[in-house]
Amino acid sequence: MPLQSMEQVLGKAARRFGGPGGAIAVVKDGNLVGERLWGYADLDKRIPLTSSTQMPICSITKQFLCAVMLDLEQNPTQHMADKGVDIRNQFTEKLHQLLRPELTQGTNLSIQNLCDMQSGIRDYWAMTALWGANPEDQFLIERDGSAAIERTRSFHFEPGTEFSYCNVNFYILGRVIEQVTGEPLGKLLKERVLVPAGMKTALLCPDTAQHPGPCVGYEGSEKTGYRAATNKIEWAGDAGLVASLSDMVAYEAYLDRIYPDPRNWYHTAIEPQTFSDGNRAKYHYGLSHVNVEGLDTIGHGGALRGYRLHRRHVPSERLSVVVLFNHEADASAAVDDVIRGLLDKPKPAAKDIAANPSWIGTFLDCDSEMAISVSKGAQPGEICISYAYHPDTEVVRLTSPNEAQSKSMSASVDGDTLSVYCISDNRKLEARRIVQRDNIFEDTSFQGDYYCSEVESTFHCNGESGVLYGSFDGYLGHGPASPMKYLGDDVWALTCQRGLDAPAPGDWTLSFHRDGNGSVVDVKIGCWLAQGLVFSKT
Repeated sequence: MPLQSMEQVLGKAARRFGGPGGAIAVVKDGNLVGERLWGYADLDKRIPLTSSTQMPICSITKQFLCAVMLDLEQNPTQHMADKGVDIRNQFTEKLHQLLRPELTQGTNLSIQNLCDMQSGIRDYWAMTALWGANPEDQFLIERDGSAAIERTRSFHFEPGTEFSYCNVNFYILGRVIEQVTGEPLGKLLKERVLVPAGMKTALLCPDTAQHPGPCVGYEGSEKTGYRAATNKIEWAGDAGLVASLSDMVAYEAYLDRIYPDPRNWYHTAIEPQTFSDGNRAKYHYGLSHVNVEGLDTIGHGGALRGYRLHRRHVPSERLSVVVLFNHEADASAAVDDVIRGLLDKPKPAAKDIAANPSWIGTFLDCDSEMAISVSKGAQPGEICISYAYHPDTEVVRLTSPNEAQSKSMSASVDGDTLSVYCISDNRKLEARRIVQRDNIFEDTSFQGDYYCSEVESTFHCNGESGVLYGSFDGYLGHGPASPMKYLGDDVWALTCQRGLDAPAPGDWTLSFHRDGNGSVVDVKIGCWLAQGLVFSKT
């Protein structure tokens, strides 16, 4: 790995992703071999970003939480050992005490499901929009988190059958660990992971409004300008760690040291996992397996309003890359670029295949009633698929005019029928094309109030002449009104680009239903993080 090549690769990444500031580190064979820092921790005060600048690493925390849990199973506290009960069974018993019986009695929900994002529980950061939260509202662990769990009464798929990213899984795991051990999570993380890893300044700081300075996270872009982001979330295990680039370098070196030992937590965490049907799962114990041009890489990203972060390990090469941004550029793409550049793994060009015109349009999954949008790609031989209005559109490469493939999705189109297999989610979609009606803007039957007793939320649909707005009321307050976009048939999208968490849910699909007389009676509402909730018209 020549030094000049390293400098070129890191310099290219810095120029591409820019922003207020950024930091990249490359660890090879347990040693720091490349580092690039640029810009400012604080633009207004002109404080440079350095390798000792602490940033919230957000969802990267999840693997640390799993490390603590796995270490407790091998090395329980004296209090746990004295109970004479298997440690995993202690965790399971506490899980059943924390959740409503609808989620635990007569179901297959397990601690393992939570660790692997296979629980089927809807994500609470998406649900806060339905509960009336405003983007700058405060959210506290005990006051608001426990109330969210009380309103979690069903799954959007059977546990173990699919993958769906869900922060509440790790909120629950955090509470389980604290209550079983009788010790605070920050203490456990420090003693069992941070100190052994040599992460000298890393700490758990649950309150995002109280992060140590001087770093500021920024929303916006060069086009719109950058502004300091406001965060008032209190994290509980799904995020919360704060660390510097030097801390993360120490962590990567620590993983390199312990990786060969099959008895340690990391070796357990990166073992292949499956769904209940035997298909391979790509997420296990807070870590995601990502294929980069034939290489199995293992890591995780993090996002908070104003921050984007990612770390990735390539075991076959003993190579790790860490990217920390105090702005909202794509840190995962930056990691991919660095790995490709350093290992000379260029992204292969798409085949110049003409797409069947029937690809383009909006479709509705017949089961979940989630919208799927298909558009032309930026390059020949590519199309873009946005399922359930996930913030990240999947670029899929054509293998024939009617078939396409990416590392996480395969799809085909046959006239007005779209078939999609979401590989990472283990979810098969059969979707029908929806078509816009000319008279839809004269239809006033959508307006009104709708209520979902399961989650105790009210949806208000207001407006006229087809210019509709939606808003939600719930235990967190009265949420902002958001514009609705007509998609086709009786299906609309409700924009939610800024929520308590970042990235926000994106767009919610609103699929309205009519009775035999043509009157709208209810609407099924869902997004990529929370699906299948029916609101009845009142």
